[in-house]
Amino acid sequence: MLHILAITAPIYLLIGLGFLIVRRGLFSKSELRVMGRFVLQIALPALLFRALATRPIAEVLNPGYLGAVALGSVAVFAAMFALSRGLRGKSAPEAAIHGTGASFSNTAYIGYPIAFQLVGPAAGVALALNMLVENLIMLPLLLALAEGGQGHSGWAAVRKSLAGLARNPMILAILAGFAASMLQLPIPAPLLRTVDLAANAVAAIGLVVIGGSLVGLSTQGLMRDVSVVAAAKLLIHPLAVWGALWLMPPVDPALRVAAVTMAAMPMLGIYPILAQKYGLEGPAAAVMLGTTVASFFSITAVLALLTSGALPWP
Repeated sequence: MLHILAITAPIYLLIGLGFLIVRRGLFSKSELRVMGRFVLQIALPALLFRALATRPIAEVLNPGYLGAVALGSVAVFAAMFALSRGLRGKSAPEAAIHGTGASFSNTAYIGYPIAFQLVGPAAGVALALNMLVENLIMLPLLLALAEGGQGHSGWAAVRKSLAGLARNPMILAILAGFAASMLQLPIPAPLLRTVDLAANAVAAIGLVVIGGSLVGLSTQGLMRDVSVVAAAKLLIHPLAVWGALWLMPPVDPALRVAAVTMAAMPMLGIYPILAQKYGLEGPAAAVMLGTTVASFFSITAVLALLTSGALPWP
């Protein structure tokens, strides 16, 4: 158990540091948002490019991994949407936000640092593949159901979202990384070193930003929603991805571990921002807070299971 805590404890200590420096007024939330923009616009694209461009194309184009992550995530989204909409009487936008919370992981800021300690550089490939699923499938699914439930054209929102991907630095970095890998382009050492320096900033800055974003959030009066979505995100989602791996072509052992690890993470950090358009940012922030706190214990349990050899694989 100590070796598992050696992986998870630094992650949550950095999150705690981010919470503390905002709570004590050393940084404001707006200042941390600037740091977060640096990660999203510069550091994370550098990491994604490095992960793909420096590996053979056969390793980065992995249909089994993509299929498992997509199938497991969509299944959990659909189940949570149906539960919230049909059994709990939630509106379509709220049910879609719950589905997103249960199936859309914080792969960049929390998932990647943890997966890297487990499987090494393969975590970068997993991150890039996860982002393809998240941006091409999960985000359009949220928009289609939430917008359609408000009487708007859900498909128009989807088209607008997909068109925006052409300007997304992370998607552009993934495409450039795929191209470099496919064409076997040599990357000059000075450029590669520059990319490395930028990429290495992702973990520490990203985790501090996550911690700072939790300041001021409260779960008061929303524990039922928090409990339902957190249980689905932290327990059902990794289980669904693990089950989906059995239905797919063989996947490299390191990527299998990364897939389940990524799925076990709490929801993405911009979850309340996605909910803001539908007037649901308060409940979404409460759910994110509860899930992030609970994830320390659930992730520790999942990692113990993954590293013990007790979990059967296809």
